[in-house]
Amino acid sequence: MPLPPLVDPVPALAPAERARTQRHLVLDGVGDLGQRRLAAAHVAVVGAGGLGSPVVMALAAAGIGTLTVIDDDVVDLSNLQRQLLHRHVDIGARKTSSAQRVAADLSPETVVIPVNERLTTENAEDLLHGADLVVDGSDTFDTRAAVAAACECLGIPLVWGVLQEFHAQATVFWSAPPAGTEPIVLSDLHPADAAGTPPTCAEVGVLGALCLQVGGILAIEAVKLIVGIGEPLLGRVLVIDALRGTQTEVALRASAPASPSPSVAPEEAAPAPIRELTASEMLAAQEAGATLLDVREPWETQTGVVAGSVLIPLGDLLDDPAQIDDEHVVVICAHGIRARHAAEALRARGVDADILVGGLAAWQQA
Repeated sequence: MPLPPLVDPVPALAPAERARTQRHLVLDGVGDLGQRRLAAAHVAVVGAGGLGSPVVMALAAAGIGTLTVIDDDVVDLSNLQRQLLHRHVDIGARKTSSAQRVAADLSPETVVIPVNERLTTENAEDLLHGADLVVDGSDTFDTRAAVAAACECLGIPLVWGVLQEFHAQATVFWSAPPAGTEPIVLSDLHPADAAGTPPTCAEVGVLGALCLQVGGILAIEAVKLIVGIGEPLLGRVLVIDALRGTQTEVALRASAPASPSPSVAPEEAAPAPIRELTASEMLAAQEAGATLLDVREPWETQTGVVAGSVLIPLGDLLDDPAQIDDEHVVVICAHGIRARHAAEALRARGVDADILVGGLAAWQQA
């Protein structure tokens, strides 16, 4: 269900802004009041790269009043494949400068505050203080963890997305949502002791056009929260497979308490964390009767599979996790990221599911 609007509206729109946003003004659920809420909003965007680029453009075009853009990097030639804020003339210049220029070209009324600092655990709360909402477009888990922790302390919603290769996730975290709504935070999706060190986009690549799709989704979530329309992704994770053209929704709930209540028997406690098996441990588990489940796409498995593996692409598995009901499963993918999502879905059904740590790429490099 829709949540209450995040901000109070400005008194009125300037005539030029009314003309520019006319298609919003006639949109059911937005209208003049919603557009004035957008004009009153202050959104912090962490990162002006692959995800931050479309987010900044979409939110400026939508009429957000203030955008704080946080990025300490400069434009590199390799950025231009996916970071559409920037142009060849920007190479070597600060990414926040591109954000200022492009946002002003789209929406002169939008104020862009550039922050040329790297966000860390030490400065995150200070940098994000004053924002009504944060969109995280950063590209390292350390930064995402720092952003999430600061948003939890500040009690403001965090619109969150991550992508790699041809796959992406998008959701909303909020530690202090309106009454009657369950708080959901980053650790509910990625427990701190299970995050690992996923490969970077520089190592495994990313489809440039997917950045636009996911950035657009993040901007839509921000608009929905600010205006108070639609159903935000709070409590749901959108899983995108660009190669199959699918979007799968996975429910997300708050983690169970660390220790069971006195009325709960020890055997009813929450299951142990997903185990990360080495290649030798995986093969030993297979020898002992475990099923090896490869959740890569058909075009990936054509280059080779582990003997005896069951092949089910991640999207198909998430659509119907019941098709695997073996007692013990070890999930395999290219780098371990998709395998974890599959293992979580299987464990939700009571299957003892573990993953090959680092995926087949780590095994091949060993």
